[in-house]
Amino acid sequence: MHCKELSKTLTSYYESLFSAFGPQGWWPGRTRFEIIIGAILTQNTAWTNVEKAITNLRDKKVLNPEKMRALAHDELASLIRPAGYFNIKAKRLRHFLDHLFNNHKGSLDKLFRQDTVMLRAELLSINGIGPETADSILLYAGDHPEFVVDAYTKRILERHRVIDGKAEYEDVKTLFMQNLPKDLRLFNEYHALIVRTGKDFCRPREPRCKECPLGKFMP
Repeated sequence: MHCKELSKTLTSYYESLFSAFGPQGWWPGRTRFEIIIGAILTQNTAWTNVEKAITNLRDKKVLNPEKMRALAHDELASLIRPAGYFNIKAKRLRHFLDHLFNNHKGSLDKLFRQDTVMLRAELLSINGIGPETADSILLYAGDHPEFVVDAYTKRILERHRVIDGKAEYEDVKTLFMQNLPKDLRLFNEYHALIVRTGKDFCRPREPRCKECPLGKFMP
């Protein structure tokens, strides 16, 4: 598919989804720090489980870098238990917090003030943060226009024959970054709409293509 055709296709997908669903208000989070915590906790679990863990942290009044870093490992792991893999995720949160304090004196302002390319590389260097988590943090917490790719994105594009099953994360991300305006609001809304579509229509089994807003684009 040529660049102009691909750009038109991706834009048409977005317009159809936005027309069908409207703005999604994603990422849910009251603060930048809460969004970061949610991005780390949502790895390998449903968002409903993350919400329970976030509620526990909020009730304990530890949803800020200083207070969370002061928690013992066992207490932090217990609070985030609903998100699953709680011991592993507690370590990942600790890795992020240690990095934030060791390199930026605990300041999210200093962290996000950096150049996007350098910041992304820095986030990826933190144990437990992969490309999807890093881009979620950049886009939703840091207001850096980086497109977020997830399993829903790959499934939808593969079924529409835009990509094949061998496409890697960076390949799919580049497809969006090079064929859409580099716009923060667009990237934010587009990813949220893809998540909505993947959950409700483009399911792994028994996809609801006839009811899906993207069904008219199926090859």
